[in-house]
Amino acid sequence: MILDIALYLAVGAAAGLLAGLLGVGGGLIIVAALAWLLPLRGFPADHVMHVALATSLASIVMTSLSSTRSHWKRGSVLWPSVAALAPGMVVGGLAGAQLASHMPSDVLRYVVAGYCLIAAAQLRYGQVKAGRGETDAAPTGALLFGAGIGIGMFAAIVGIGGGSMTVPLLVWLGVAPVRAVGTSAACGFAIAIASAAGFVYGGHAVAASLPAGSLGFVYLPAAAGIALASVLVAPLGVRLAHALSGATLKLVFAGFLVLMGLIVALSSQVA
Repeated sequence: MILDIALYLAVGAAAGLLAGLLGVGGGLIIVAALAWLLPLRGFPADHVMHVALATSLASIVMTSLSSTRSHWKRGSVLWPSVAALAPGMVVGGLAGAQLASHMPSDVLRYVVAGYCLIAAAQLRYGQVKAGRGETDAAPTGALLFGAGIGIGMFAAIVGIGGGSMTVPLLVWLGVAPVRAVGTSAACGFAIAIASAAGFVYGGHAVAASLPAGSLGFVYLPAAAGIALASVLVAPLGVRLAHALSGATLKLVFAGFLVLMGLIVALSSQVA
């Protein structure tokens, strides 16, 4: 049990650092780690990925709050854009969680692994350009509601806060990168809480087959440990985001995401 707690705290620290620093990657680390750990803790193979995704999203609820608070104190959260995106993200998150709850665990595993590789390629080779020039105005409108639905749905299926999609969208709409990251953190809360709630509901039918401490598909001991460490470390990531050049860090984390994708794909041998 002590080892489990230490592992959850370590995973949470890494996730919190990435969430604050880049607005991307934290959820993928959590999902990859849990895909390996949960089978060793008695979770049935048919539901390992469902629990990994749900637990990741439940922990992101607290991580996103911590990261949002830090970005807000530095003036980098565009609340009008959050208000435009969040309703669609809630709808998409709920729908995505319901869809994922009915997908086979192995299908989810390879969807997540593939997304890790796509996110790595985006970080390594992508050059996000502002579509209409950088501006201080906060993007709003029906476009963001529609985009929020898509982002929320896919984020729920891969167990993330959606930063790898929200940040490029906002930058394309003219938002400065550091403000895009801050705004994405606030949007991540909407995605995480809606998606986690969807997985709680989606897992109620199989709750009897899951170990004690499970609420639907959310494994509460892991979610609590990961969230605690994430909340403590996320402000450090925010400070680094405001102080460091991201080019080298993005290269390093791109390689790390490739590793996460391989870990998720190979975790089927554990499950």
